[in-house]
Parts: sequence; C-alpha cells; structure tokens
Amino acid sequence: MRSAASQNAILTGSIPRQLILFFLPIWFGTLFQQLYNTADTLIVGNFVGTGALAAVGATGAFVQLLVGVFVGLCSGAGVVVAQSYGAGDTEAVDRQVHTALFMAVLGGAVLTVLGLLSSRLVLVWMDTPPEILDQAALYLQIYFLGMIPQFIYNMGTNILRAVGDSKRPLYFLIIASLVNIVLDILFVAGFHWGVAGAAIATVISQVASAVLTLRCLAGSNGMPWHLSVRKVRADAAVLRDICRIGLPSAAQSALYSVSNIVIQASINAFGTTAVAAWSVYGKIDFLFWMTVSSFGIAITTFAGQNFGARQYERVRRGTRICLGMTAAATIGISLVLYPAAELLFRLFSQDGAVIAQGVQMMHFLVPAYITYFCIEILSGALRGCGDVRVPTLITVFGVCGLRIVWLLAVVPRVHTILMVEASYPITWALSSLLFIVYYLRGGWMQRCQAARGAQAQD
Repeated sequence: MRSAASQNAILTGSIPRQLILFFLPIWFGTLFQQLYNTADTLIVGNFVGTGALAAVGATGAFVQLLVGVFVGLCSGAGVVVAQSYGAGDTEAVDRQVHTALFMAVLGGAVLTVLGLLSSRLVLVWMDTPPEILDQAALYLQIYFLGMIPQFIYNMGTNILRAVGDSKRPLYFLIIASLVNIVLDILFVAGFHWGVAGAAIATVISQVASAVLTLRCLAGSNGMPWHLSVRKVRADAAVLRDICRIGLPSAAQSALYSVSNIVIQASINAFGTTAVAAWSVYGKIDFLFWMTVSSFGIAITTFAGQNFGARQYERVRRGTRICLGMTAAATIGISLVLYPAAELLFRLFSQDGAVIAQGVQMMHFLVPAYITYFCIEILSGALRGCGDVRVPTLITVFGVCGLRIVWLLAVVPRVHTILMVEASYPITWALSSLLFIVYYLRGGWMQRCQAARGAQAQD
C-alpha cells in the first residue's frame, strides 16, 4: 500500500536541496529551544549575579542525563515512523504514533518523580560549591515539574520530522521561546524571583510547546494517523521496535551525560568562577552542537525514509553529501567563534575572571570541533537504517568510556582545567576514526536489510 509518501520529495528530489530544506527548520528550531536556557543564563547572569549564574549552569549535566535517556527513545520512535512512512504503511504509522505518545506521558511522569527525589543528592555528589547548592537544587526541583510537557513536545517533534515536517516544530518553538524570554524578564528582572523565576518561566514555555504540538498532531489532515485519546496505549510490537532502536540510543545518551557529569564535577572542583565560565561556554558552544545535531537529525530522517523505500544507494549518496555539508559548517563556525570569544563572553558576564577563564576554554576547544562531526553524521545515517548496536558500542567505549578513564586517571595527576578539556578532542578523534572504518566496511547495510525483512514478515 502506498500513500502520499510516494510523492515525498525526500525520496525523489535533489539530495542537497532536500537535506538543506530539512536541516534549516531543525536548526532554527534547535536555536529557539536553546533560548530556553540561554535566556535564563543571560538574564540571571546580568540581573542576579555570578552565584546564580553558576547555580543554573551546574544543573545542566544532570538534566541531560535524565532527559537524554528519553530523548533517545524518542529518536527510536522517529526512525520506525520514518521507515513505515517511506514504505507507505499508514496503518503501522498510526499504531506507532499512539504508542509513542503513551511512552511520552509515562516517561515524563517517571522522570518527574526521579528528578524531584534525586536532584539535591546528585548535586552534592557532583561536588557542587556549597554557596550555590541551594539555588541549583531549587532550580532543578521546579524544572522537573515540566517533564511531561517537555516529552510530549519531543516525541511529537520526532513524529512530525519523521514524515518530513520540520517546519511546524520550528513555529511552536519560536512561540514557546518568546514566552520563556518574556516571562524570564518579568519573573527575574521584574519580580526578583532569582533562579526560581527562571525555572518557572522554562516550565510554562514547555507547556506551551506541548499544547501546540498536540493540537497539530490531532488536526493533521492528510497525515497517516488519526489521533484519538482512546488509541493512546502501548502496542507490544511497536514498543519492541521502538525500544530496539531507541534503547541503545538512550543508553548512549545516558553514558554521554554520565561523562559530562564527571566533567562537571571536575570543573566544580576549580570553584565558582570556573563553573560560571564553563556554563557560559556551554551556551556559546551550543552553536556548533545544534548545527551538527541538526544535520544528524536530517540525515537520520532522510536515511530512514529512503531505507524504508529500499533506495539504498540514495542513502549512501545522501550520507556523503551530508558529511561534506557538515564539515563546511564546522570549519565556518570555528573561524567565527575563535576570534569572537571575549566579545561573546561579555554578553553573559561582566566578571573579568569569568571572561578570562572562558576565553581560554574556547581557544582550546573550538579548533577541535573538526574531529567530531563524523560521529554525528555517520551515527545518524546508521540509526536511520536501524543499525544502532555497533554505533552505540563505538560511542560508549570510544567517547564515554575513554573520557571517564581520562578524567579519573589522568586529571587527578595533572590537575588543571586544560587537562579536563583535553578529554574532548582525544575521544572525538578516536571515535570518528572507528565510525569511518565501520561505515566504509559496508556490512551494516546488508544486516539492516535482513532485519527489515524479518520485521515485515512479523
């Protein structure tokens, strides 16, 4: 059975054009999503002070750990929907969408409870400076109240992107980000609620994005699903397929976050100034991450739909083209960020020590971006075709495992921030090499075809 997917330009149009058209809304959407926390950082840093700025920044690694697990499952839902949509199986897409939304509500509820119960304990374990511990714990406890709407939005976004719609998620994020910025100014600068005001503004904006996403899914005429509350439940076969792809991605995300928690703990040991500088660097650094991750999402959807349509050579051509685009973007970003380091830091803080520390961080890490992009694009293409096990192992051992070994074995002997930062380029370069070797060997495509055939028989 074929649907409107047979006319889908992702399957038939110019590859560079389709990648760019899909990439741009994702990029702008990710930009506005980042404005959630960047607005918190800008406003808190300028209207409250360095301690509050460090408190907000110190929560990032823990949030990424819990949220990243479920986002990995969301990516699994996106892949199975993209493959079924590319194959024209509208009945399967309908079941997958309702199962995915069930997972979003359940997962959000579970993480709300986990976050509320464990946030302060984890911050203590991370050696968060005592002078910012209370503020950081308060921020997290309020932030985790928004898990269900955040996960509904993330799951809905993966569903829409899987069928080629990357524009409406962008529109929803623009609205939600504007809500967040206005409320940040009102609550933090106007009402002087400090980090609590920033967290409340973020939660309200997440509710706004979830409501808009649900309305879109419910009213999507012409889409291969008919959203109904009565059908929102777990289909066992769909759940198995989502978990088969999503759980390795979730595990990978969790281990990434564990390594980032170890890095955050290492940075925390250098004091409040270092924590604040690292927090600001993360906001600037995100320009690179949102670019490569947007290309990664684009190639995942492109590969998923074309793999579902059995256009295997088109998958390979798309991957090569996407690698070239991402390499060019990486070089361009590096050439912009390196000389602008001090100017960018002054947007977030007027503390001279924070600025000096942050500029050093940027000048060391920005030139190393080029060692990373292959990881994102090749893993995205492999994931779109359903190959997640070996890419996950490469990431777990090449990036996460080696990074943690470096931080626990090397950094205590040479206790400098520079040695903490060195964990990034070392692990990126090794993992990129492993991904290139694995992808070029080519056996993964045959295994994915066999697995897809087995699913079709089931």
